Amino acid sequence: MPSATNIAPRASYPAQLLAVSSHALAQLVRAPSHSRRAEAARKLARHALWLSAAGAAMVIVLLFAFDQTEIQLMPARGAPGLSPIRILTDFGKDEYVLFVLAVALLAVALIAAGLHGTRRAQLLEFGTRLQFIFVSVAVSVFIAEILKFMIGRGRPFVGGKANPFNFVPFQGTEAYFSLPSAHAVTAFALAFAVSALWPRLRVLMFTYAIVILLTRLVLLAHHPSDVVAGALVGLVGALAVRYWFAARRLGFAIRADGTIVPLSGPDSGRFKRVARGASAP
Repeated sequence: MPSATNIAPRASYPAQLLAVSSHALAQLVRAPSHSRRAEAARKLARHALWLSAAGAAMVIVLLFAFDQTEIQLMPARGAPGLSPIRILTDFGKDEYVLFVLAVALLAVALIAAGLHGTRRAQLLEFGTRLQFIFVSVAVSVFIAEILKFMIGRGRPFVGGKANPFNFVPFQGTEAYFSLPSAHAVTAFALAFAVSALWPRLRVLMFTYAIVILLTRLVLLAHHPSDVVAGALVGLVGALAVRYWFAARRLGFAIRADGTIVPLSGPDSGRFKRVARGASAP
């Protein structure tokens, strides 16, 4: 969301709301302006390549060596005591996560439209961070849905038995939407996005992501390779979105070596120090 406060304070509330909302959308698609974005793009490419190679290798190993064995280790579907797991797993459901983030963004816009000056700037800086989290999850989930359709892997026991090699590409039905796991995509994209903005929350957020991943296995909704692939898609998707924001000076700065770092709020001394040290004109 916009950090600028140049909206006429005497404009009507609907006009203020429209201006805030349109600026929030426009800043996401404006041309990149950071002078160090090329260095950041090269670092992103290296990280994404290594992460994808390691993740793909792990998926293949799990597919051939562990997917079928893991199913035998899990409690039977519908077993007593799984109700808490079913509730817990919904905290990684993409529709719920995106809905909560969308409501938070709407609340920021509605409140900011009635504020002026520093208070509006501070709230809209926070709104930019919410935008980053929302887009990170949304883009990752969108990519995952395309992969699910193209790969067409059957969920455990689809077809009557635990067959990890049950593939029907372009099937387009929920039963064959197992790879990658959308819950894992959502949880890991959310964990990375929040951790990128507030590094002190890293342990908490990735613990949450791993718990969501495990619930999908316990409920026999996915194979181990599905959730690992989902985690990979979520991480790479959020990495790419972070670069997109940093290249447009939204929520992040880029150091001389291409490292992307979060910016603090507009009033803090730390924000000014990071902006001087990590951003380029």
